[in-house]
Amino acid sequence: MTRRAEEIAAKIETFIRDVIVPYEGDDRRDRHGPSDTLVADMREKARAAGVLTPHILADGSHLTQRETAIVLQKTGLSPLGPLACNTQAPDEGNMYLLGKVGTAEQKARFLDPLVKGEARSAFFMTEPAEEGGAGSDPSMMQTTCRLDGNHWVINGRKKFITGAEGARVGIVMARSDDGACMFLVDLPDPAIRTVRVIDTIDSSMPGGHALIDIVDLRVPADQMLGASGEGFQYAQIRLSPARLSHCMRWTGLATRAHEIAVDYANRRMAFGKPLIDHEGVGFMLAENLIDLKQAELMIDWCAGILDTGSLGTAESSMAKVAVSDALFRIVDRCVQVMGGNGVSQDTIVEQAFREIRAFRIYDGPTEVHKWSLAKKIRRDWKTATA
Repeated sequence: MTRRAEEIAAKIETFIRDVIVPYEGDDRRDRHGPSDTLVADMREKARAAGVLTPHILADGSHLTQRETAIVLQKTGLSPLGPLACNTQAPDEGNMYLLGKVGTAEQKARFLDPLVKGEARSAFFMTEPAEEGGAGSDPSMMQTTCRLDGNHWVINGRKKFITGAEGARVGIVMARSDDGACMFLVDLPDPAIRTVRVIDTIDSSMPGGHALIDIVDLRVPADQMLGASGEGFQYAQIRLSPARLSHCMRWTGLATRAHEIAVDYANRRMAFGKPLIDHEGVGFMLAENLIDLKQAELMIDWCAGILDTGSLGTAESSMAKVAVSDALFRIVDRCVQVMGGNGVSQDTIVEQAFREIRAFRIYDGPTEVHKWSLAKKIRRDWKTATA
């Protein structure tokens, strides 16, 4: 690991523990997530501390994926940490995509406010499953776009769009005659209408997850991201690192939940001795250590693959499956160790359980990634035996 990444990570850890953890009791939150005023307050503190958008350097270059791993893990030590430091989804993934695909003009208009932490963004891809729309299979996309003069006209419905409420930058996926396309849009726009914000198990994302109707949205042609028909290719540029970034952040939160459970198990007495001295509890915490280390190693391995310039689709699928399942085992054990306190909101362990449970579904549920890997195994076998 590089010295610069270690120094950034250490600075972030101090900031999260000393400045952001006290915000966890702030009442500027509802069941859908923190308010934008709370986010703005925390980002001002992060800006003053020099830890805002730490994965993007002053010259616009990015840390390597391996460096990003330890930095994002530290921001994840609090559910509010990624928001404070501007490393949260979907913004972090959208910044990465724009940095790779956007034109100079698009970067100046849409990327710069995101990097500065002055705006939030939303990624409009998923559609209602009950209407046969795109989810884990983006080829089922029903949202359409057609060229009308020097504008594209977009119509469709999107679902589970994270952070759409309050976002200023949108990336909208739609299908043209050429195939999938991506468009950059200014938000809010009267043609993009929130039907409702859906009540979900998690509550760490500002704006929650919305059901959206897009009705005759007109987007200037120069706001198409890349070329018509290449949207799925761009989605992979975004999604492979984004899956790994989720693993990084939630590993930080699972680490914090484990710390809380360890402290509880050492202080809580039962049957004449601390809980940790009972094998049933001590062994669960030992298993946590094993899962945490395996998660860190898997993240580091996959990050190294991405740093070679490979898309790393199979590797990111493996990491998503292994890490999300390991982290869920960790937080589940933390809840169990803490008993009634584990299911209360007196600590962040209960929220960590909810957030990481949701993580096993978004950015592709475990079963879809396993199915994709099985297809690769089949292809590789055919190649090897041809």
